[in-house]
Amino acid sequence: MPGKMEDLTPAQVARKLAAHEIMLIDVREPDEFAVERIHGALLYPLSTFDPAALPADLPIVFQCGSGMRSAKAMAVAGKAGIQVAGHLVGGINAWKQAGLPVASTDPATGKLRG
Repeated sequence: MPGKMEDLTPAQVARKLAAHEIMLIDVREPDEFAVERIHGALLYPLSTFDPAALPADLPIVFQCGSGMRSAKAMAVAGKAGIQVAGHLVGGINAWKQAGLPVASTDPATGKLRG
């Protein structure tokens, strides 16, 4: 998908992630990531975002809470010449609404659930 950035649905991202076709980059903040995250996502917060620091192994798909920050990250990375496949439309909220699993932290124990 070089050069083509897409709005991807939760089902598309889940399928590509499971097939190891993409690198899912979560651009939310560390506290948000600690509370809940998509299995396999790597954290690169938008507040300290440096496109040059992104891994280049696979096409990148950005993800955030609702899709706003991931769209910004996609634009910044694209302008920096980084290969970006797209972003998860609706973010982790859409992911959960689609019934897809998230890893979350139990606030009482601090242990990871899911």
